[in-house]
Amino acid sequence: MEKYRVKPDSRVDLNDWDPDDKSGYRGDKGEAEDELTVLIQKLSDLQELLYAEHKNKLLVILQAMDTGGKDGTIHHVFQGVNPQGVRVANFKVPTQEERDHDFLWREHKQTPGNGEIVIFNRSHYEGVLIERVHRLVPPEVWRERYIEINHWEHMLANEGTKIVKFYLNISRDEQKRRLEARLDEPKKQWKFNAADLKERELWPEYMKAYADAITATSTERAPWYIVPANHKWYRNLVVSTVIVKLLEELHMSYPRPDLDLDKIVIK
Repeated sequence: MEKYRVKPDSRVDLNDWDPDDKSGYRGDKGEAEDELTVLIQKLSDLQELLYAEHKNKLLVILQAMDTGGKDGTIHHVFQGVNPQGVRVANFKVPTQEERDHDFLWREHKQTPGNGEIVIFNRSHYEGVLIERVHRLVPPEVWRERYIEINHWEHMLANEGTKIVKFYLNISRDEQKRRLEARLDEPKKQWKFNAADLKERELWPEYMKAYADAITATSTERAPWYIVPANHKWYRNLVVSTVIVKLLEELHMSYPRPDLDLDKIVIK
């Protein structure tokens, strides 16, 4: 799955990244779902180990266009973890208090502590995406934010936070199908938002903004992965594989007990 990792200083053009790609897995959907079950169990075990060892922390950042699958990814990939050690932080339209502070203020409060996994459902990258596309800030502001993001993520990494960032890459046609499904299926209608259609009209601008942001901020310690997301099962397989591999590379171990347990007698 390393083929989806964006190397530092490489120029991203999202036209070069196929949202339908499934070449990282040779089996079919059924086999992939069996493998995902194994990966979910591995992730559960590794998350328990992370929580027990209490030395490392993991920040997972999910970004996507509307209907890109952020919620679905969280639901499927993290379904087996212990809620004690995992949090999801959602970032909607900023409140007045959040607007009164710097653009990283609300995210910084949500970063993980030792032993914790935190998933950002949207993130500080809205400051170089939505605010850029809708011209809420001038170009000199959002361009400077790339530098500020890199410095902030570097600081988090220096403090022991492992960071992995996923752009869930769907095609415009696939987004159309998913929006239509929200209209047609009663159980999905609550998700439909007419504002999504206005955002859809800005697709080219968003593709440019995402490409520039990923180009400017995919670093060795906080890499971006551009995940083919037209096929949900493949999206889940890629994300879970990357996260499991990252946690395995920490070489964690359970802490040793302070007492000699052989001498403990429970009456």
